[in-house]
Amino acid sequence: MIRRIFLFLISFMLLGNYIQANNPVEDNLFLVVGSYSNGTTSGISVYDFNIQTGDFTFISDVKEVMNPSYLAISPDEKMIYSVNETREGEASSFRFDKRTGALTFVNTQPAKGANPCYINIDKGQNFIVTANYTGGNLSVFPLDKDGSIKPMSMNINYNIPDTTASNMHLVIFSPDNTRLLATDLGKDNIYSFEVRPGAKDNFLVDPPASVTKLAPGSGPRHLAFHPNGKFLYCINEKSGKVTTIKYTDNKLEPIQYIASDTTQSVIRKSSADIHLTSDGRFLYSSNRGARTDGIHMFSVNPETGLLTSLGYQSTGVQPRNFNITPNDKFLLCANQNSNNIQIFEIDPVKGTLKDTGKVISVGRPVCLKWVKK
Repeated sequence: MIRRIFLFLISFMLLGNYIQANNPVEDNLFLVVGSYSNGTTSGISVYDFNIQTGDFTFISDVKEVMNPSYLAISPDEKMIYSVNETREGEASSFRFDKRTGALTFVNTQPAKGANPCYINIDKGQNFIVTANYTGGNLSVFPLDKDGSIKPMSMNINYNIPDTTASNMHLVIFSPDNTRLLATDLGKDNIYSFEVRPGAKDNFLVDPPASVTKLAPGSGPRHLAFHPNGKFLYCINEKSGKVTTIKYTDNKLEPIQYIASDTTQSVIRKSSADIHLTSDGRFLYSSNRGARTDGIHMFSVNPETGLLTSLGYQSTGVQPRNFNITPNDKFLLCANQNSNNIQIFEIDPVKGTLKDTGKVISVGRPVCLKWVKK
């Protein structure tokens, strides 16, 4: 009996080694980078990134695209969508070849809203939605079966004359895909739209099901759901604070405001991005400014969702966007004005960051996305 157990364990170990040896892609992902560009510099770059070592290799790039400042990966990972953050405002589609890591341009559609800065795709791969910052509107585009973008089907505009200007900055889907949440940095609002997944044109129900008002002068920019779906976190650009939000039955209840940018002498804050580790234990937020460029680190109370500061990690200049490897080992920070991506290691126990000294040099990076190999 003992001999049989021993042989079983040896066979199991050998099988594990075989699987690991024949599936090296488990440790390597595609890192897709969106940058501010002028049509002749790299707009979207692709790297091979090892999530165990933090090593990377450049694979390909696309230059013939203007300011793809935010990207969305289709659920089947065959398509990549980008905004074109220009005064005209557009959304573009690219076919992604996982064998080579190459991108092929497919098509572009006008967003009818200036300076789109965020794009997202529904889980059914039927629609994409852009948040248009200066336009103050959301643009909804149906997708064709080949993944190309059809003409815009909905234009939800909150830039009403004689009121505070709307600055739409983000669109994300709730974990159950029944709601689309949108942040209005100008009006301090978070809109929650009901999603109609079976619809052909009117994908969102307008007006929104709810409007959550944050503290005046907050400037809600980006949102991140806790993995348990019970809490939502908002990084506020203007106030430099993170808002902890209780999320129950699609209702949003702010329960905490905690400083992300802790610099007292800086009057104008400019916080940017927010992400959690996949286990929900730690949260990070980025802040921009001459003396505040860096990432604030927080621990998360799993029962209440409340945040506790773990300290501050300095970064390069203008850390507009960052992302965390799926294994929670590294945090990659895109420093727009340093023209690089810093690689930090995450302490698995403390949640603090350590600069590895590894840097990816790329012009004006502002969006980082992962794609499986």
